[in-house]
Amino acid sequence: MTHNPIATVLEYHERTKHHFQRYARSPGYMDWDTRPDPFRRFDGATILPLPEPPERERPTFDSLYGRCAGEPDPLTGETVSRLFYHALALSAWKQAPGTPPWSLRINPSSGALHPTEGYLVAGPVEGLGGEPAVYHYSPFRHALEQRVTLLADEWTEMKAALPEGSLLVGLTSIHWRESWKYGERAFRYCHHDVGHAIGALAYSAALLGRRIRLIPGIGDDELAQLLGLDRQEGAEAEHPDCLLAVYPARLHAPDVNEIAVPPGLLRRLRSLEFAGTPNKLSHGHHPWPAIEEVAGAARREAADGEKLKPGAVAAGDPPDTANGCEANGEDRGLAAERIIRARRSAVSMDGRTLMDRDAFYRLLERLQAKPDDSSKRGFPFDVWPWAPRVSLVLFVHRVRDLTPGVYALVRDPNHEASLRSSLRKEFRWQRPEGCPGGLRLFLLEEGDCRRAARAISCHQDIAADGVFSLGMLAEFEHFLKSAGSWFYPRLFWETGLIGQVLYLEAEAAGIRGTGIGCFFDDAMHELLGIGDRTWQSLYHFTVGGPVEDLRLQTIPPYAHLANQERDKSG
Repeated sequence: MTHNPIATVLEYHERTKHHFQRYARSPGYMDWDTRPDPFRRFDGATILPLPEPPERERPTFDSLYGRCAGEPDPLTGETVSRLFYHALALSAWKQAPGTPPWSLRINPSSGALHPTEGYLVAGPVEGLGGEPAVYHYSPFRHALEQRVTLLADEWTEMKAALPEGSLLVGLTSIHWRESWKYGERAFRYCHHDVGHAIGALAYSAALLGRRIRLIPGIGDDELAQLLGLDRQEGAEAEHPDCLLAVYPARLHAPDVNEIAVPPGLLRRLRSLEFAGTPNKLSHGHHPWPAIEEVAGAARREAADGEKLKPGAVAAGDPPDTANGCEANGEDRGLAAERIIRARRSAVSMDGRTLMDRDAFYRLLERLQAKPDDSSKRGFPFDVWPWAPRVSLVLFVHRVRDLTPGVYALVRDPNHEASLRSSLRKEFRWQRPEGCPGGLRLFLLEEGDCRRAARAISCHQDIAADGVFSLGMLAEFEHFLKSAGSWFYPRLFWETGLIGQVLYLEAEAAGIRGTGIGCFFDDAMHELLGIGDRTWQSLYHFTVGGPVEDLRLQTIPPYAHLANQERDKSG
């Protein structure tokens, strides 16, 4: 690969495309002897167990989208527990006859390999700790591992731009966990998973009367030092992804551009020992130099946001949308925590289930940037300070009273002209019957598109047997050249966040979804008439009636901890 960051990113993107004649480079088999441990732990660190919270009937799932902000839950150890329990914790274990159980999590992951790790940076919290500190979250234990203690004035300086009752959450990726199975394409999947985790945190924070915002001004090097990643080496090292502010929704959104890691703290962290040693995940590793090269090219420098040309990314943070009340469709009375914890990835679809047209439109409205002013796009897409870069092309199979065919959902009105120019000239761009006025949905071509959907999604039946499937098109080459190579993973974050909304909305509608990372990139582009890299398909998804595998037993998420306690007492 070249040393030019943009060229490196574009070359990586091309070389990791799947084609009908060949797939992107991967091991080609499952080396079970080197399968990575899905759980990171820091042996020797102080462990702070978090209480497993009981399920609550309120708030309702639909109310999370509204803008009625009451009093947030007070910032206590129980609140921190609930934040992680409904975002990054285990949701269940599954077990087939004669096989070991495997875990499921609230945040979905490609191949259930879970490259994403979570961290907490917080001041003194009642019931948790009396000093500011950096913690690693352990989903296996539902506990925090305390890595390093901060000085009071360091935390005071860092949180100066945050409302009272706020905290910070960091996300990192272990590329090896995905590359073990998926090879060079794994970098893409890691960043899908970051987007899913961001979405999971957004919904979990909303349960607590809070919102989250991405902090754009902290570079990868600063984040690595803050979380203690700079001393990790080798194939199993964690790569810094992002830092998020979690703050009370009833208060004005913080100016996240003012949040930085104090220089004095960075200097002190270089000489400090972080508690705990990262566990070994595998006994052997296959090198994938292309991943390390693209990761280096896409690194975020602290000043990268300042280099953007006007209009490339919205300046500043979106205005607060938490105050006041706004109805967002009929509230179905579904308990939000139940929907979030019940979410599963469907492994196959029944090929029969229909969805009502109005329910389909309602789901799509949740994916659209609203209102038309992209600086006020609303939950959960208000998490970052830039306008949407992704729109959708849908293969509609089984929506009652809606013509089957290929549709476009233009998530931001600024995308429409470019999409019309890039896609096939013969596409109709017709508004479907009964479509709500504010929903930018267009019929491109009518007809049975199940065969095409299946073929493009690596010949997987699940893309044809659901209610609909879709591809997520991102503004690509021209945008990256304007914004910078660091934005490449952030395009995948947006697709992952869209996927998280799809997962939860499908669950709320009584059906299920599944992310599809394996698809033939340029076959999708050819179908749509895309002849250059102005738009690129980055992630596919399907929604429909799931087929349950009745052979599998479901085990509660933390039954293993209860068993351990029983063994100790017995």
